[in-house]
Amino acid sequence: MISEDISQISKNLVLGKKTAYETHYNAGLLQTVPRSLNRDTLDIRTPFFGYDVWHHYEISYLNFRGRPEVAVGIIYVPADSECIVESKSLKLYFNSFNMTRFLSLEAVRSTVENDLSRVLGTEIRVEMYRPSDVPQSFAIGNPDAESLDELDITVSEYTIHPDFISQSSDGKIITEALKSDLLKSNCLITGQPDWGTIYIKYTGKKINHKGLLQYIISMRTHNEFHEHCVERIFTDIANRCEVSYLEVRAFYTRRGGIDINPVRATVNLPHSSLRLIRQ
Repeated sequence: MISEDISQISKNLVLGKKTAYETHYNAGLLQTVPRSLNRDTLDIRTPFFGYDVWHHYEISYLNFRGRPEVAVGIIYVPADSECIVESKSLKLYFNSFNMTRFLSLEAVRSTVENDLSRVLGTEIRVEMYRPSDVPQSFAIGNPDAESLDELDITVSEYTIHPDFISQSSDGKIITEALKSDLLKSNCLITGQPDWGTIYIKYTGKKINHKGLLQYIISMRTHNEFHEHCVERIFTDIANRCEVSYLEVRAFYTRRGGIDINPVRATVNLPHSSLRLIRQ
């Protein structure tokens, strides 16, 4: 049934199809994908909260005198929205600003915020900055976490394998943050590779580091959208581990000037726009 849903949805998407690039503002270019597409396949026992952060580095438009302006943007989409924005349609939408005149950067920002809020049926927050005005919070950083990537493991499984995840049996409760730059999955529709860094923070019995790294690597041939992969990782860990707190973030590299950074946790977290060196 899920494969039939994917096939039906993909027929109506611009993703994976040859498309013309419009250069004058057209909000009708925006397309959505239901979050239920993957959530219906997950055994969600632990509710999660969160949001998706989209960084856009290639915003351009004309000012009221016809001179080009450029900007960078940050888009926050709540995880409880019924749909996500299909990424290629968002790129085409932003491209339609290129030969359109706006009175100000604020006019561009409010237009995008209103269009996305309308299409997604929920309140979307959008920030935009001229390159010279980008806040320090948007600077390249590095998550404060222990890297798993130098662990001495042998790998032979590249199909997602949740049973690699396990915990210590000594009963000791710890809090730790872990990360790996070895996350790779594939686009659900096109099969194109998606590269990223995964960050996991939890409180509970110690999670086996080697098994967790093997699990992350086992997603290497997995086909799912960015947001869906993070929800799957969150659910797989939550269902196999005794944790009182769990936070999963992915920092995906950009494609078409946009990177996507889903955040899922057992509690509501304040918005953060951290980006990494590969972004």
